[in-house]
This record gives sequence, C-alpha cells and structure tokens, in this order.
Amino acid sequence: MLDRRRLQRLAGPTRWVVLGIAVASVTAFLVAQRQSTDTTYGRSPSTATITEGSAGEISGATLPSVEEMTAMVAAERVVRLPGAVAEWDTGRVSAAIGTSDVRILVAPPGLTKDQQGEVRKVENATIRVLGTKVSGGFYQASGSTLTEWRDQFARNDVTGQLVELIRALRKDAGRPAAADDDAAGGGVWRDPTAAELDTVAAALRADGRYIASGATIKAAPAKAAEEAFGTRSTLVVALPVQPRDTPAPRFGPRLAELFPDRPIVVMYGAWIEYHGPHTADFADVTAASFYARFGNRLSAYAYPQDNVLGAYLALVTDVRYAGLFDRPLPYRPVDPLRVALPVLPWLFAACVAAFLVLSARALPGPRPPKGLAVAGRDGVRARLAGLTALAVEVSGLTDNRTDAALTRAISSLGAAGKALDAQLPDQHVRGLLDDAERELDSVGRAVGVAGYRPAEYLRGRLA
Repeated sequence: MLDRRRLQRLAGPTRWVVLGIAVASVTAFLVAQRQSTDTTYGRSPSTATITEGSAGEISGATLPSVEEMTAMVAAERVVRLPGAVAEWDTGRVSAAIGTSDVRILVAPPGLTKDQQGEVRKVENATIRVLGTKVSGGFYQASGSTLTEWRDQFARNDVTGQLVELIRALRKDAGRPAAADDDAAGGGVWRDPTAAELDTVAAALRADGRYIASGATIKAAPAKAAEEAFGTRSTLVVALPVQPRDTPAPRFGPRLAELFPDRPIVVMYGAWIEYHGPHTADFADVTAASFYARFGNRLSAYAYPQDNVLGAYLALVTDVRYAGLFDRPLPYRPVDPLRVALPVLPWLFAACVAAFLVLSARALPGPRPPKGLAVAGRDGVRARLAGLTALAVEVSGLTDNRTDAALTRAISSLGAAGKALDAQLPDQHVRGLLDDAERELDSVGRAVGVAGYRPAEYLRGRLA
C-alpha cells in the first residue's frame, strides 16, 4: 500500500513534466514549419570585404589649398600633385582632347573624404584623378574588362578611362574609334628571364612566398589561403606596381609549369592573378567579380597588399563554398533540428498519451461543461482531462490558420494542470480552462468536423 501511494504521489508531478515536453515538442515543430530557400551548398566561413577607415588605406598625403590648386590648374592643362601615381598614354589622350580646353588634376591615392572634397571644389578642373579613379562633370570612368583592370591596378595606367571620359564630356562617345584607340593601354608583358625566374622559384621552394622590394605585403595569409584553395601548399608572389612603359615579367604561367599541382597567387600592386589547379574553371570569373565589386574603392585609396589579398582569398572561399564549377565542397555539419523534426509529432503524441494515463487515476468521471457539472476539484480535473484529449485529437487536423490557437490552448492546459497541483483556487484554474476552451472552440470551428467543438466533445464523452 505504501508503494502504491508513493507511486500516486510521483504520478502527479511526472504527468506535468510529460505534458511540458509535449508542449515544447509541438511548439518546436510548428515554428520549424517556416521554411526558407537556400541555394548554397555550404556556409562560407568568411565574407569578402574591403575594410574602410582602419586598414591603412589613408596615405597621409597633404594637399595645397583649394585656391592654390585652382591657380595651378589655370596655369597648366595637366597638374600632378605630390604623390600622384596615375599614368597614361599622352598621345592617345591628346588625340581624344583635340582642340578642347580639357584640364586634368591628378591627386595622390589614400586621401581622406575631406581631402577628396577639397579636390572636387577645384571647379576649373575638367577631369579629376584620385589615385586611379577618374571622374569629371557628372561622369566617372571605370574599367570593365580584365585587361583594363590589369592596366589600372598593375601599372596605374588610366589611358582607357581618360579617353572614354573625354569622349563623354565632348558628347562624341559614339564616334568611330581612331586607329590608335585599339592599341594596348600600357606596357607589354614578357616572359621572366632565367635569373628572375630562378630567384622567385628558389624563394617559393624555401618558404612558399616571394616578396619583392617595394611590395606592401608583410606575410602571406596562410589560413585564408587554405580556406580558399583547400590546401596548405599555396604559393604567393608579391610585386610592386610595374612601370607603365617598361615590359613587365609575367611570372604566373612559368611558375605554373614549375609547380603544376600547387595554387599560385601573383600580385602586381593591387592586381591579383591566379594560376594552378582549376584555373580555367573560376580564375577569370572570380577576378571579374572582385574588381567589379571593389575596384572603385581600390582605385581611390592606398590599401596595403595584405588587405587586397585577404579580400580576394575570401571571395575565392565564397565561390568554393557556393559549389560552383564542380569545386570540392567542404564538410557541412548536420543540423540537429532538421534531423529530429520528423520525430517531434510522435514525441508529442507519446507524451500526451503518457499524461492521460498518469491522470486517469485522478479522474472519477467525466464532467460536461454546462448543466452537468461535477462538483468540487474532481470536476475541474475531469474538465482538464477532457479538453486535453480534445487537443490531442484535433491536433492532426490543424493547419497554418489554427496552429497558433492550438498552441495557446495547450499552453493554457499546461498552466491549469500546474495550478491544480499547486492547490491554487478553483476560480483561477477554471479561468485557465476557459481560455483553453475558447481557443479550442476556434480550432473546432475552423476544422469543420462535427463533434470537435468543446461543448459537443465533452457531452459526447458522458454519453
């Protein structure tokens, strides 16, 4: 007898724990129904960004006053301020200008926003060049092909941008191109000499990187390179900006022959080339995406090569994690909620069944809601059990319109059960049951099945 009484005392708290689990499971199930479309195959650990304001992109250059710059532009057709880096083919630009009075003000890269504003206040300057960013009037000229971006960022060559902007300002952008307009914008590229190639290759074999004098990179980002290419064997070559009018060595293809199975990143200033495995699959697409996205900021500021390379590698990582071009996909951890989701309805049903079994001993008989009430606390328990049974039966018929009402009803039933065990006044418990009954009544009306309104359901249990 003592063991039986002990079991009866334990059954009270246990059934509410079981009911709480049921409420939690159905709530999780309903919330998880809000599904979204995700077209990526993996979640990239990095996001390609060019940091603004604290990445060393401000050069610290000083400018003359606006009045002084205005006077300089009035005196000379081309004014180059100290620190200016932009270069161009004077023959092509002069041919585009013709007899027009076009005056060009060339400022250094890495100016603050206030300094850039001062350059724009020089009203007699037809064209302003900030770093390699070319603008004038209402227009800004930007590169749109890999060749144009390579000339701009590897050689500081803005010939193409200047010619197009001058044509736009003269309103003759649609005229046929002159013969020399189709010529290459900057200096030609050449194969490296044997001595140049041996020097770079020896450094790469020693520690996987070659940093030439004048380059602004401090260390190759090993972790970012591993995330981008899936290997720790990435080789990095960093070179400064190349002179515009001197043939520059193109190391990439020759290094790819010496190290055929290793990713190779070659930098000329802010220009980045990739050579190695999967080059044909993604190198050009990634480069076009990178410079179309960040070229405007890279052209106006003096970012160290560390920052430029880090942003490029992050973009390559994004491409790799997107599953494009049949690149190997990284491991993606299993989502526990998605795995457990099919089990939640069964867990809910089992918990409710256990609750009903544990409550059976405390129910002397069913209590109809109106006119046939069972007096005392036993009647309250009977009503709680009946409404709980109704919630279980109607749960299989709910949809998006009624899920919220069903969840609120189950929550009210759980609160009523806890209040009953805590010996709270019957008036409080009945108030919670009334709330649950109203919610279940709205569910019963919505599902449209006879006998699932609380009043009808509880009467039917007494029949």
